[in-house]
Amino acid sequence: MFNINSKILSASQTAMGLCRESFERICEITEYNQHKMLKAFIDSKVSESHFAASTGYGYSDRGREVLDRVYARAFEAEDALVRHNFLSGTHCLTTALFGVLRPGDKMLCITGLPYDTMLDVIGINGKSSGSLKDFGIDFEYTDLLENGEPDYNAIKNKLKSFYKVIYMQRSRGYSLRDSLSSHVTKKSIEFIKAVSPKSIVLIDNCYGEFVERSEPTKFGADLIVGSLIKNPGGGIAPCGGYIAGRRSLIKECSYRLTAPGVGREIGATLGHNREMFMGAFNSPHTVGEALKSAVFASALFELLGYEVFPRYCDYRSDIVQSIKLKTPKALILFCQGLQMGSPVDSFVVPEPWDMPGYNDKVIMAAGTFTLGSSIELSADAPLREPYAVWMQGGINFHSAKAGILIAVNHMLNNL
Repeated sequence: MFNINSKILSASQTAMGLCRESFERICEITEYNQHKMLKAFIDSKVSESHFAASTGYGYSDRGREVLDRVYARAFEAEDALVRHNFLSGTHCLTTALFGVLRPGDKMLCITGLPYDTMLDVIGINGKSSGSLKDFGIDFEYTDLLENGEPDYNAIKNKLKSFYKVIYMQRSRGYSLRDSLSSHVTKKSIEFIKAVSPKSIVLIDNCYGEFVERSEPTKFGADLIVGSLIKNPGGGIAPCGGYIAGRRSLIKECSYRLTAPGVGREIGATLGHNREMFMGAFNSPHTVGEALKSAVFASALFELLGYEVFPRYCDYRSDIVQSIKLKTPKALILFCQGLQMGSPVDSFVVPEPWDMPGYNDKVIMAAGTFTLGSSIELSADAPLREPYAVWMQGGINFHSAKAGILIAVNHMLNNL
């Protein structure tokens, strides 16, 4: 149907055989998380009346309040703040950081430098007004060890002085490191709580929700943060994000989102509630489809001679698949091919461009129903060494598999 080269189709069949064991493991985790989400809906007594729109101030919006409760239960957290007017994961993280930090406080990231868009928020680049640095908040970081775990000796040495926030990023960002597994996350949280019990552990949970059986809040994380156009929106939520964790801290974050003294009590939902609830309910299944897509791509590219992170047989803790494509041309061709295999804007040809918040030209492929959605099949990369692409998403495996094959076919036919 798509005129895929016979050698690529043969490699695809072999890849599917290699994926069988990983697919079985993904299905088991998906079923567990889907049951957990179903129970959160049942225990929260979700009703059709909660889908009604509110306008103006949005006082006493029961749907908004119950949606918060569903997320808190699904994440095993005390409380949650879920809103359609969180503009991105970076916006959620910014709200959380400014919500709990005050002038003179210090923040320590124990997973290396954060994702590119957070650098301006922190004030590392010195380019943005209104950064944490502008408000007198100091930032330091420790690198990960070669085994992908935080450097506990370096962290212990840093924690001889007090850091209000200890920040962790689960996903790899634009690096080839492993994402943080629940095992490593749990170990890190327990270490921090033993050495500096008054520090707030804040985790960028983007791309990691429902990939494993437990979220970081189960292990004592004080706040976790993510975007609804990634995993927890299920490919249905049109926008938004969440902050979940300790009730007292959620209150502080809500004051930053709206206004002190007002917090979570206002905010019209404008008819978004139904999509937000439905997206949450579908998210564990959708994450399972995205994981299958990533595993398949990993197996296929390894068979074709490319270096992949992680391998198809490796344990996974986020939905992202990294592939070293070796040259700028291969990177661009892959993204253009993935766009060709997308349901929306398949005729558009992506080109690298200067994207706000990034230091290098970035190319993105995202023929998605929701603009920028990375739970839908998408790929992006900065044009810099090692010319790797970061692919993620796939709201159903069958179409994602076809999109990956079209991308590979386009790339190899034009190199």
